[in-house]
Amino acid sequence: MRVKILISTSSFGTEDQGPLRLLEENGVDYELNPYRRRLTRQESIELMGDINGLIAGTEALDRAALLQAPQLEIISRCGVGLDNIDLQTASELGIYVFNTPDVHVDAVAALTMAGILNVLRQMSYADRSMRAGDWSKPMGRLLREKIVGIIGLGRVGKGLVNLLQPFKNQILAFDPSIDEKFAQAYGIEYCPLDELLTRSDIVSLHLPYSSEVYHLVDRSRLQSMKPTVVFVNCARGGIVDELALYEFLKENQAAGAYLDTFEQEPYEGPLMELSNVLLSPHMGTYAREVRTQMEMEAARNLCGFFNSTSATRASRGRSAPNDSTPARGQAV
Repeated sequence: MRVKILISTSSFGTEDQGPLRLLEENGVDYELNPYRRRLTRQESIELMGDINGLIAGTEALDRAALLQAPQLEIISRCGVGLDNIDLQTASELGIYVFNTPDVHVDAVAALTMAGILNVLRQMSYADRSMRAGDWSKPMGRLLREKIVGIIGLGRVGKGLVNLLQPFKNQILAFDPSIDEKFAQAYGIEYCPLDELLTRSDIVSLHLPYSSEVYHLVDRSRLQSMKPTVVFVNCARGGIVDELALYEFLKENQAAGAYLDTFEQEPYEGPLMELSNVLLSPHMGTYAREVRTQMEMEAARNLCGFFNSTSATRASRGRSAPNDSTPARGQAV
């Protein structure tokens, strides 16, 4: 029995056709995102009406959207974050949810490192100035021996620690889960969040998003940071109050920031006005090798699900909430 799926992530299969071939070889009929960008809620609802499976991006898959997809059995998230999916509703409806929790680590950690170095040495500012005919040389700062505070010492946070090793930094960490073995191996000091913010020269966010961390870094906490701090968010938008960050950076021109994720995307807010801010369009996983691996894993998760349930699908369709427990993938 063939199945029909929607691939909502906008760049799926553009760098490597392997994931699409895998779907075809497993009898999966797919429809690609026709807009080639993040879908709105209404567009998701319109496209999901008769699908059996979804390879998802970061679009909102809330209760209203999921209720409009009566044949949907599986969401295979191409990425790690599940904050855009109403997992409670998915569980009620018997929809299985999988993600790709490991593939992105090197790419996001490397982009974080690149952003830190860029802001410290003002490379993007110098590039823009040269193109405008200005040969003046901005005075930068070194990364070596700076105090780096990492908020969220999970996979990506630990990846950043590895990249920092040649720079002999003092590393502070805030995380509800303490990995003593890792901390001892790399000389990491766990401390309360407010202490981390006041002591750090560089602050990097690596928390998964949830309502509990909405505006975790607010106006008060921003004001507690050093006036020369470099602030980085390659995690999720909404964890930092972006308007408060704008006000802090406007007031403290010696500080800098790099943001790859935003509360509202595409971002069009006031941070774009500031020369001491580096911005990128949520491209943490957009390394060719990583995207291909991530898409292959998302396709395998989906094909594996349908292959394992092929004997029962014809007779009962979607798994009923009372006879199965939907898997929620791995935690971030």
